[in-house]
Amino acid sequence: MKTPDYFWKAWHPLALLLFPLSLLFLLISMLRRAAYRLHLKKVYRAPVAVIIVGNISVGGTGKTPLVIWLCRYLARIGYRPGVVLRGYGGTAAHWPQQVRPGSDPEIVGDEAVVIASEAGCPVCADPDRAGAVRELLKHHPCDVIISDDGLQHYALARDIEIAVIDGERRFGNGLLLPAGPLREPVSRLSTVDFVIMNQRCSTGYHCMHLAPGHLSNLATGEELRIEEMRGSRVHAVSGIGNPGRFYQLLIDAGMQVEEHSYPDHHNFTAADIEFNDDLAVIMTAKDAVKCRPYATDKHWYLKLKVQPSANFIRQFTSTLRLKSHSNHTQSKYETE
Repeated sequence: MKTPDYFWKAWHPLALLLFPLSLLFLLISMLRRAAYRLHLKKVYRAPVAVIIVGNISVGGTGKTPLVIWLCRYLARIGYRPGVVLRGYGGTAAHWPQQVRPGSDPEIVGDEAVVIASEAGCPVCADPDRAGAVRELLKHHPCDVIISDDGLQHYALARDIEIAVIDGERRFGNGLLLPAGPLREPVSRLSTVDFVIMNQRCSTGYHCMHLAPGHLSNLATGEELRIEEMRGSRVHAVSGIGNPGRFYQLLIDAGMQVEEHSYPDHHNFTAADIEFNDDLAVIMTAKDAVKCRPYATDKHWYLKLKVQPSANFIRQFTSTLRLKSHSNHTQSKYETE
């Protein structure tokens, strides 16, 4: 869904008009969260540590690249991670769905296929994340589960919460949906374990830096150093929540960018990525998994290099080891 940033950035008259609905949204979200905290609604407690990587706003914040980095990092230090996620945009007739690099993104969702392709660990999609965790543990010996998104999915107990913030857009006008971009009040951040800011990091937050990596050709698999595109005029195609950050990465790399924006999770067709010229067409990994069937040798996707701050890595590792070795203690929102 394309977010209405034009009035979410400030106190636009339309935001003022929708403000009463935001108050209703706040009341409903508070009552819903309280129902889990007071044990009025059932919560699933996994037998392994669960890490939630989410946000309090709609639109892209960089959480999926962080999930992929966490999977690789945890495997490197001896854990056996697995990932669960909603499978947003997937049209599967039944859930849960085990996701593999070759899975159809129309069935399981584009983000699920990207993670399965790049994280190097088992992935399971299900709108009921507790069901996804059960399915994952039934088939894989995972000792830690990472949930991509799901900060507000309180039916799944969690041991560690990581909230990711976009350093440029921050909290918009500070209002809840539909008058603003927030799913929960900014005060919710005081209850999570880690708040990590993607780019333009401010004092008081953990930091995460996203940098462009290699370009990978959708048709041939060839890899190209991004520096080799410096000075080139290119088409940049994006169907993500925050396309501006993607375009800026290409501009900062010295390219002359013609922007082509589509709604988040857009179902691409061949016509969407064909511009009747010989210019290179560059897209994100999330879009590439859907465009591969139509790709030619002029279609590329940008790989990202993710680097959280050393302070975050140190504190996160220490917290996870503590939680993993004391799994008998009650985790957040646990009722069983």
